[in-house]
Amino acid sequence: MDEEKELQYDAVQTELLEVIRSDLSRSALKERLDDFHDADIAQILEELDSSERIRLYRALDTERISDIFSYLDDVEEYFHELGLEKSADVLEEMDADDAIDVLETLPEEYREQLVERMDEEAQEDIALITSYDEDEIGSMMTTNYIVIRKGITVKQAMKELISQAEDNDNISTIYVENDDETFYGAIELKELILARKETDLDSVTITSYPFVSAHAKISEEIERLRSYSEDSIPVLSDDNKLIGVITAFDVVEAVDDEISEDYAKLAGLTEAADLNETLFDSIRKRLPWLCVLLGLGLVVSTVVGIFEGVVQQIALVVCFQSVILDMSGNTGTQSLAVTIRVLMDEELTHKQKRNFIFKEARVGATNGLILGLSSFVLVGLYIMLLKHQTFIYSFAISGCVGLSLCIAMVITSLVGTLVPMIFHKLKVDPAVASGPLITTTSDLVAVVTYYGLVWILLLNVLHLGG
Repeated sequence: MDEEKELQYDAVQTELLEVIRSDLSRSALKERLDDFHDADIAQILEELDSSERIRLYRALDTERISDIFSYLDDVEEYFHELGLEKSADVLEEMDADDAIDVLETLPEEYREQLVERMDEEAQEDIALITSYDEDEIGSMMTTNYIVIRKGITVKQAMKELISQAEDNDNISTIYVENDDETFYGAIELKELILARKETDLDSVTITSYPFVSAHAKISEEIERLRSYSEDSIPVLSDDNKLIGVITAFDVVEAVDDEISEDYAKLAGLTEAADLNETLFDSIRKRLPWLCVLLGLGLVVSTVVGIFEGVVQQIALVVCFQSVILDMSGNTGTQSLAVTIRVLMDEELTHKQKRNFIFKEARVGATNGLILGLSSFVLVGLYIMLLKHQTFIYSFAISGCVGLSLCIAMVITSLVGTLVPMIFHKLKVDPAVASGPLITTTSDLVAVVTYYGLVWILLLNVLHLGG
């Protein structure tokens, strides 16, 4: 099925190239391009040469070009082909948040020249959104919405909708404000269309409609916004005035950014990597945690050195060290991932957190017991049959491996659960601080548990040393 879709996509791209490179008149070309999606045209731009793209720009109006450019990550080359004046017109047609995303990819001097040529309203929208920090809801809102005053008639509301829809296409929800411009509620488009002329507009207005503060943190609000499943959510200023909306697309994009950021943090990076970032930036992101991990790694190595005498007396135990290290590391990482996901729920009670900790401990203990018993049998048979050791010697070592595995998995389950919870309590991002720390801590737990038990049980209790 995927191959079939890919063939269909290739066919669309081929047809689109043929249309653009044909000798159609400007009006005929524009008409043919109406049959293609903006995203497909955006995808094909890099396959065209400059003259072909310029011919394409001339066939399209600025609104269509702005829709196409909103799908691009890098538009600098295309803006230069358009020229400053038309590029500014294209930016004006974009939603303010999309225009800001585009402007951020451009050199500062060129960006300033474009903004200067944009109309006053567009400049104000851009200034408003950029006034918020990157981690605040206001930085990702759009000013593309319909708003009407409370107390007007259905007929007046429809007239306002038609008038504002010329510049704002986000019309599925109409927002209502009081005479002092504070937020009052929202009306679904369907309800407004079905309302009769004599209907009191207040009766179809949802006064308990969800909203979010412009200064709220994205990371703290994104789950709540996603749970509403609305086409858009109003963004309010500190004085309760409607200044923008968060669309469903914005929410999806924010969730994707959060996932990418958390994935990077779990890997010990301060932020996600960029294909175009400089060598220095890549080093800056990775080196700090690598230095910390080097220090922790040296601690682990020092602990291993303490048990050097144990290894000299029973060299065979080294063969199974990696089993304990790998399984304890995997267990800690699994608990960490689950815990970070759970901590995204800010409504979690202390009782729920305690139950979650005990549950993770039971999961670790159960998995550890199952894998420990399996290791006891398999490792014992391996040593006895392939290493030709006695039954007691073989299963004494395998028993130490199995018991170490069980204990290490229980401890790392608790560490993987408790460490991010502690960081969360201290207002430190658990994804940043926990990932690399859990990995190295798991190694330390595994080494101490394994060689400690070997020293106690095999050397001092059973006296199996050579």
